Amino acid sequence: MLFDTHTHLNAAEFDEDVLETIKNAVAHDVARMAVVGFDTLTIEKSLQLSQEYKDIYSIIGWHPTESYLYTDAIEEQLYYQLQLPKVVAMGEMGLDYHWDTSPKDSQKEAFRRQLRIAKELKLPVSIHMRDAIEDTYKLLKEEHVEDIGGIMHSFSGDTQWMERFLDLGMHISLSGVVTFKNAKEPKEVAKAVPFDKLLIETDAPYLAPVPFRGKRNEPAYVKYVAEEIAKLRNCSYTEVAEQTMKNANRLFRLDEWKK
Repeated sequence: MLFDTHTHLNAAEFDEDVLETIKNAVAHDVARMAVVGFDTLTIEKSLQLSQEYKDIYSIIGWHPTESYLYTDAIEEQLYYQLQLPKVVAMGEMGLDYHWDTSPKDSQKEAFRRQLRIAKELKLPVSIHMRDAIEDTYKLLKEEHVEDIGGIMHSFSGDTQWMERFLDLGMHISLSGVVTFKNAKEPKEVAKAVPFDKLLIETDAPYLAPVPFRGKRNEPAYVKYVAEEIAKLRNCSYTEVAEQTMKNANRLFRLDEWKK
């Protein structure tokens, strides 16, 4: 059984068929999902979904592209929401220098403030990183993320950067990108990452794996991520499913999980 550790069932793309999407995921071996909220609306939707469905959990935080909107009032509300039932991590937070929507200084400030809240609440973090690998690593190291650990969401760095983030106590999560023909670095990472630090995700509705590339992604397709990793690691699909489920449950402290 699979754990999609990063999905956006709270996105508008699922407004018309979220229940059918969940049923399809279950039919394709997906036992658990973490729905990520990253602004006011998506946080509320994530929390609602995790309350409505037994095997859906919430990860909530403030996205770097929205950091220009991050205020004391937003932080106060987020602090309260992070303590609600079934919130298993804080995020996605981080740095994004690809989209020019928030100044780098405001991104760094919002990122640092959120890391400190996560440490206070003893929650792992889910990290968004795009075209900002050096600054992301530096800030995580300065804030001692190893005290809480977390996830490098849809990791796109090479194996050297992988080792550096592992040294900070982070898990490496691979998405549908690992199935792309020319995704050399994610494939190398899939082979090299320690099995007990590996997670899988869809980032649905984005980053659909082969053979659905370019179409709407959904949690059911995390099975293709697991199958590709199994092929790259020369092990069985069942081994990848069981190990990544175990890793996610341990990170999110879901000790009640029973096979």
